[in-house]
Amino acid sequence: MKILVAGNMGYVGPVVVAHLRRRFPRATLIGFDTGFFAHCLSVPDRVPETVLTYQAFGDIREFPTDLLEGVDAVVNLAAISNDPMGARFEAVTEEINYRASVNLARLARDAGVRTFVFASSCSVYGAADGVPQKETALLNPLTAYARSKIATEEALRAADLGEMQIVSLRFATACGMSPRLRLDLVLNDFVACAVSAREISVLSDGSPWRPLIDVEDMARAVEWAIAGAGEMPSRFFAVNVGSEGWNYRVKELADAVARLVPGTVVSINSAAAADRRSYRVDFSLFKSLASEHQPQVTLERSIEGLRDGLAAVGFCDRNFRDSQFIRLKVLERHLQARRLSESLR
Repeated sequence: MKILVAGNMGYVGPVVVAHLRRRFPRATLIGFDTGFFAHCLSVPDRVPETVLTYQAFGDIREFPTDLLEGVDAVVNLAAISNDPMGARFEAVTEEINYRASVNLARLARDAGVRTFVFASSCSVYGAADGVPQKETALLNPLTAYARSKIATEEALRAADLGEMQIVSLRFATACGMSPRLRLDLVLNDFVACAVSAREISVLSDGSPWRPLIDVEDMARAVEWAIAGAGEMPSRFFAVNVGSEGWNYRVKELADAVARLVPGTVVSINSAAAADRRSYRVDFSLFKSLASEHQPQVTLERSIEGLRDGLAAVGFCDRNFRDSQFIRLKVLERHLQARRLSESLR
């Protein structure tokens, strides 16, 4: 088997490629990435790309077609990956997350790739503080990032991609330890606050709902999408990926971190304006289809992994929101040093 992972040098990618190497030890694993965040390591020993057969570098907007020769499955993780970056680079978000993703799918079709796995997001549900949202629910994307994911899904559903199976994984909000940790994610941020300062300041009133999934369980879902492509209900298929037990209010997440990092104080901004990004998600379809690949990591284990992983590298930075663990800050520093243009080229 030959698998190409685009965007493998971010937060989720290193965990995905390590999992795929364990599950498919004889597979040819190819990474493709710009390397913007290659230096943002949060492990003390080795770079995660050592498990790959080889690593290629480039911009997904100009994807080299020769890399797709003989590839069985493409996993597209490449994206401008959160709301602040999407707001700062809105046009680029559309170019990379949407247009380049659809183009990569067309190139994969032409190369005879059998399976195309697209990393989508539950953020497409936006403001839905009622019943848990099924895949058939009305979508309400509130940000450039969420809109780019829906635009890609719609284009892939409508495109003539031949016999290639397309699986769109609508992931819950990512969390958990990674060799290239991000601290601009809600649970990860809370753990970093607790470890560095023993204080968590919740900027909202704590009531918004967030469905979460550990990066290890995201990797299991990617494996399922690759290995079970022939059993999907349709040529294009979108599914919510997570578990019912991981629908939490933001305050519940902060309290859980405080329990596992003794001495941590939680403060809530009760006067904050309402956060419209509140939604619960129904994961019953994923549970019925992927019974052998269900999330296994508990909230407590994810927090412990982050706590212990940060301790292993001596993390104590109270100003981490200005560090390499915040992806927007990394891009801004690339721009300041003129390593990148405003179009992120």
